[in-house]
Amino acid sequence: MHKKPTQRAQVRIIGGDWKRTPLPVLDAVGLRPTPDRVRETLFNWISHQFDGNWTDKRCLDLFAGTGALGFEAASRGAQAVTLVDSHPAVLRQLEQNKDKLKAGQITLLRGDAAAVARNLAAGGQRFDLIFLDPPYQQDFLQKTLPLCAGLLTPGGLLYAEAAAPLPFGPDAPDWLAGWEAVRADQAGMVCFHLLHQV
Repeated sequence: MHKKPTQRAQVRIIGGDWKRTPLPVLDAVGLRPTPDRVRETLFNWISHQFDGNWTDKRCLDLFAGTGALGFEAASRGAQAVTLVDSHPAVLRQLEQNKDKLKAGQITLLRGDAAAVARNLAAGGQRFDLIFLDPPYQQDFLQKTLPLCAGLLTPGGLLYAEAAAPLPFGPDAPDWLAGWEAVRADQAGMVCFHLLHQV
């Protein structure tokens, strides 16, 4: 029997219309919100790449969790944000946050990240920015990153978070083929990367 998740903490939206708005964090297995400092750095990188223009951007978060990345993008003016998660309690929390913020530009989807990615690609959906922040040590990044190639618009960006730097270079694994790091950094145990296709 699953233990019912409980609220353990909160994260805050860093910029945009909902700046400083707290988002509850459930104590659910594998749920590990991207730290505020990392999100601030990441969104500075992205805003630079987008020349500060979020208004026509479509975003996808395949491992939404707290929704901090997706709500941050929406707060900054993204046209549409799709949040995906497989955990019912997490989705209920996301729905509550969406309602509280009256965030009509946010769509919630329940399902396995890889299956949803395949379905979206088959349906011709394309995104300017994709967030991949899966639970660590479970090969989710290796399984989902290749699927995202068919989901990005030309010139689109992908955020990947992991427990170790992505192994780019001459001996890079097949699942990194076609990707290149625009920016990468590490904060404590979090290694974060902004990628594009080459």
